[in-house]
Amino acid sequence: MQVKKKKFYGLDFDRKKIIGNFIVDFYIECLGLIIEIDGEIHQYQEEYDEKRTAYLESLGLIVYRISDERVCFSMETVLVNLRDFIIKTFEN
Repeated sequence: MQVKKKKFYGLDFDRKKIIGNFIVDFYIECLGLIIEIDGEIHQYQEEYDEKRTAYLESLGLIVYRISDERVCFSMETVLVNLRDFIIKTFEN
């Protein structure tokens, strides 16, 4: 809800976007930024996640990961950290 309808700094977040053979949680096309929300299962599939991230990065995309716990319990902090990451990564 926090990122729907360009509420987050006017950015358009595509949810459940298909990229290659993968479905990413969120994609901001104008930045080439993928946002992945990692649940507990990701602890057991580190090798898969690494290969997936390497593939996405080979397309020139940037992958930003957030734990689902942080999203559930600290959404304000998650949004501030995401904003700061975007500013740091994309400021020119």
